[in-house]
Amino acid sequence: MAWVAIVLAGGCEVLGVLAINNVNRKKNLLAYLFLVVNFAASFSLLSYALQTVSMGTGYAIWTGIGTAGSAVLGMLIFKESKDWKRFLFIAMILVSAVGLKLIAT
Repeated sequence: MAWVAIVLAGGCEVLGVLAINNVNRKKNLLAYLFLVVNFAASFSLLSYALQTVSMGTGYAIWTGIGTAGSAVLGMLIFKESKDWKRFLFIAMILVSAVGLKLIAT
């Protein structure tokens, strides 16, 4: 269940980052509420997961999901650069996160 919580926390982190962009554009109460709710959910789920999963591994996976997810959605939604080098480094983040999971004790 902890790993499900980490994945959900990573998803909420991605939504929180997208909400930052939304706040910059709209600056209304609903945009701020969406931002706060997603980051609060992300931190709460991560905190729950870290009761079982080692901190270094859990935090790395959560960060990897947030970083890679935000970069990919930035390319898809906000038309950011789709240079092959960006995909290479996103893949490196994901491979590193999987590697940490595989070697975790």
